[in-house]
Amino acid sequence: MKIIISVLTFFMMLFGITIGANNFDTISGYKKAVKSVDLYENTMETAMPQTEIYNFISDYFKEKSAESKKIKKAIVLGYDGCRADALSLIDSQHSSAIKALTDEGGKCVLTYCGGKNLPAFNTQDTSTAPGWCTMLTGKWADVTGVTGNGIPKSNNNLTLLTTLVEDEIISSSAFCVSWGGHFSDSDSTYINEKEYCQSKNLSVAFDKSDDDEGTKKVVTDYVNSKDCPDFIFSIFEYCDHCGHSTGFNLKNPDYTGAFFDAEKTASEIINDIKARDTFENEEWLIIITSDHGGYNLAHGMFTPQERYIFTVTKKY
Repeated sequence: MKIIISVLTFFMMLFGITIGANNFDTISGYKKAVKSVDLYENTMETAMPQTEIYNFISDYFKEKSAESKKIKKAIVLGYDGCRADALSLIDSQHSSAIKALTDEGGKCVLTYCGGKNLPAFNTQDTSTAPGWCTMLTGKWADVTGVTGNGIPKSNNNLTLLTTLVEDEIISSSAFCVSWGGHFSDSDSTYINEKEYCQSKNLSVAFDKSDDDEGTKKVVTDYVNSKDCPDFIFSIFEYCDHCGHSTGFNLKNPDYTGAFFDAEKTASEIINDIKARDTFENEEWLIIITSDHGGYNLAHGMFTPQERYIFTVTKKY
């Protein structure tokens, strides 16, 4: 199997060099960049499965608050298409939500998508729908059936956005995105679950914006409101859009700029959370993560650049 993966990876890289898209984005260079990130508390060999994000959130809400009178809230700030080596870009010249969280005691770990960690061959596409669905359900595509984009998930595996509200563990939740493939298109991933929530009159909001600025405004409005949902799951497309148009690569200034745009947006949202009038009476779980990485102009395959992501968690 290792030989097959190596051969396939070689031909993908050869293709990338031929069309001039990968800027010599070699595996050795990628691994070197990942290893240079001091924030990571684990290694590529011990990377955490993407399914654990579900457990973090579920356990957090189900555990009794450290201070019983405090109201529990959580937010996921998703950097769609952000590679694990992007964290090597963090410096003092740019606003970094990730660095701010870790400086205050947050944890940062390497995570993998694709169903299995390397060197095993991935059993799930390193694509948008499978990645986020794995986090929200705690299950891989072999259970959810979401093996790629454009596959509506059945309601046999509801997301935390729905179950936490339906089980009355939280009062409300919100799903904030700009990509129609989540719950707006006819073949979107969560279209069945959206209809389920509406039919049961559950307090689960599905907010579709036109772009990242629109998503940012929706999330900011929620955070600044008195009736802020207890759980917000937001996805920003900065890195993914840029990767598809100009290349998933740290040598690509457009891609690195997209990473810093995501970091700036997350920083502003976190600052708004801390500025809430009720912040002292609340307990917050903040998670920053990605669904997949990318290689050349795409993702969905088996390279390390596509399969390794990151997860940052911090409780306030």
